Amino acid sequence: MFNSLSDRLTATFKNLRGKGRLTEADVDATVREIRRALLDADVAVPVVREFTARVRERALGAEVSAALNPGQQIVKIVNEELVEILGGETRRIRLAKTGPTIIMLAGLQGAGKTTLAGKLSKYLKAQGHSPLLVACDLQRPNAVTQLQVVGKRAGVPVFAPHPGATSTELDHPAGDPVSVARAGVEEARRTLHDVVIVDTAGRTGVDAEMMEQARQIRRAIVPNEVLFVVDAMIGQDAVNTAMAFDEGVNFTGIVLSKLDGDMRGGAALSVSSVTGKPVMFASTGEGLDDFELFHPDRMASRILDLGDVLTLIEQAEKSWDKDEAARMAQKFADQEDFTLDDFLAQMQQIRNMGSMKKMLMMMPGAQNIRQQLEQFDEREIDRVEAIVRSMTPHERVAPKIINGSRRARIARGSGVHVSEVNGLLERFMQAQKMMKKMAAGGGMPGMPGMPGMGGGGARKGAKSAPKKKARSGNPAKAAQELKEAQARRAEGAKALPTGAAFGQQGGDFDPSQLNLPKGFDKFLGGGK
Repeated sequence: MFNSLSDRLTATFKNLRGKGRLTEADVDATVREIRRALLDADVAVPVVREFTARVRERALGAEVSAALNPGQQIVKIVNEELVEILGGETRRIRLAKTGPTIIMLAGLQGAGKTTLAGKLSKYLKAQGHSPLLVACDLQRPNAVTQLQVVGKRAGVPVFAPHPGATSTELDHPAGDPVSVARAGVEEARRTLHDVVIVDTAGRTGVDAEMMEQARQIRRAIVPNEVLFVVDAMIGQDAVNTAMAFDEGVNFTGIVLSKLDGDMRGGAALSVSSVTGKPVMFASTGEGLDDFELFHPDRMASRILDLGDVLTLIEQAEKSWDKDEAARMAQKFADQEDFTLDDFLAQMQQIRNMGSMKKMLMMMPGAQNIRQQLEQFDEREIDRVEAIVRSMTPHERVAPKIINGSRRARIARGSGVHVSEVNGLLERFMQAQKMMKKMAAGGGMPGMPGMPGMGGGGARKGAKSAPKKKARSGNPAKAAQELKEAQARRAEGAKALPTGAAFGQQGGDFDPSQLNLPKGFDKFLGGGK
């Protein structure tokens, strides 16, 4: 969604690198590029003006002029201001102290409210709640059926006493959505559901009749939260729509849908700033699990290509099998061989985390390799799994026995070329060597040793071996240097002490002065 904006801002900040001091002209040029980038991303003009004015004021202030690295300070200022226009801080659902928590969804037609109702219910169910979906969209054909299908996929019950409009009945149905909403809340109290999610019909800001219906539903059920669902791809019109709904139903929070689209996404940077209401959730895909709590600071970091490692860690913790992780940790501690079965288990754990592209795009600097990431084939994991599953159990434990005929058989069984099998085995052997080195305390190859483990590199304070002096290309000079080196070695040999291996003269060494076990002195030449 924010790829274009991120590219423009990253290119702008590159021009500030290496400058020890920023002039007013540098600041003006940077602010001008930021303004163009935001306008190109369809951010509302009032928001752009306010944003760039604050950035310019702070950039010309003391915090930048006194900074050791003014360029990085500008990035810090832009990041902080982005966090502010995105809402400032993470806002969670306010739960009711008594009775069920009532959440009402409102928004335009086609914004994705019904699908989002299922995503929100599954999200709350995973947190230990017992949600109930209420079908109050009796206007759109088959909306009730769609909510029932979504609820079944999410494992959440749906209260739908009225079938609503069907594809053959396009007139307004006889059902009353206000009565259905009120009855849904009563049903939740009776069946002890602690969260009620009311899916209402889509409406436009200029439809006075439908907006009045939404107000009546709000007055009837008195919701704890009214969430305005906005399509993140509708551009600057999102601001006018949000203001109309805020005036109509006085929503308490915003949910951004279709945040995985390829449009410019200015709505996400505009709605919260204009209405003063926080963005609470974001829908990032078509699956029911593609739904996340909105963190303004993390979204700002993604826009500025600073990464979102915290979200990546949370996704890993949510999907990672703790028993499997403990088993691998114990195997690593016992210095057991890393087998292809272990490799397959790790690949399956990674698959459970979701799309590899999405995960890698959360890493800092991912915009620099975005083109390569877009060309990445998600099915590569399937091919790797097929190759490993085509091996016998013995081959997975002892891959060195896989000769040419076995590789051909594995390739036929997995539907790939022999070269792909060779490549996988080669990568696995490298990974196995690295695991052995780390388990033995050698550290990562090419990296300093890890704390508590043997150093893979030089320890702090250790002196590196002196480099050999290159021999001169002049034959006469080279002969003279060789003669001098031989003389130095001869003098060094004369200076070496004779006697025991400890470097002491034989007559000066007394083993009795050492606190050694009884009888150990005979090994030092002092015993009989």
